[in-house]
Amino acid sequence: MASKKGIVITIIILAAITGGSFLFWAIPLESPISLVVSDYENYLNGVKEIHSILDQSISTEFQNLKDEKISPDEYMQIADVTSTQISSQISEFVTSKPPNEWQDSYISYMESLRNFNSYVTETKVYANLVKEEKTDQLEETLAKIQSYKSESETLIELSDNSRPE
Repeated sequence: MASKKGIVITIIILAAITGGSFLFWAIPLESPISLVVSDYENYLNGVKEIHSILDQSISTEFQNLKDEKISPDEYMQIADVTSTQISSQISEFVTSKPPNEWQDSYISYMESLRNFNSYVTETKVYANLVKEEKTDQLEETLAKIQSYKSESETLIELSDNSRPE
């Protein structure tokens, strides 16, 4: 019962983040209110915080899948919500149009998010292999998962090191 409670809480958190992200798209263009990113550092810090929450959440649930605390189907639902969140963050990055001094940092972080999305997708492949009881392919898939996660973390460092002073 506790694992289902954790799943529900995770889905609620991810749905709230998704809702907040899509709020920017829901504001009509004719409205006198407009969103202009003027503090690129804080915007990037906010995206990093969301990414961190998503990473912690999906990592916990992936461990629960490996420990057989949740089913592959339950995991895939959580991973789908996470993937939607990441895609939303990538879309916001594409439209943010940072100034030249921030572009390298933003591009590196956007690539980190893309690798993180590939990581989540590969964890879904792992869940599907568990579901289909194809244990002979699990180690290879785990290696791919670790590779995507490692590349994502490397790109975060590159983004941090590319920030203007």
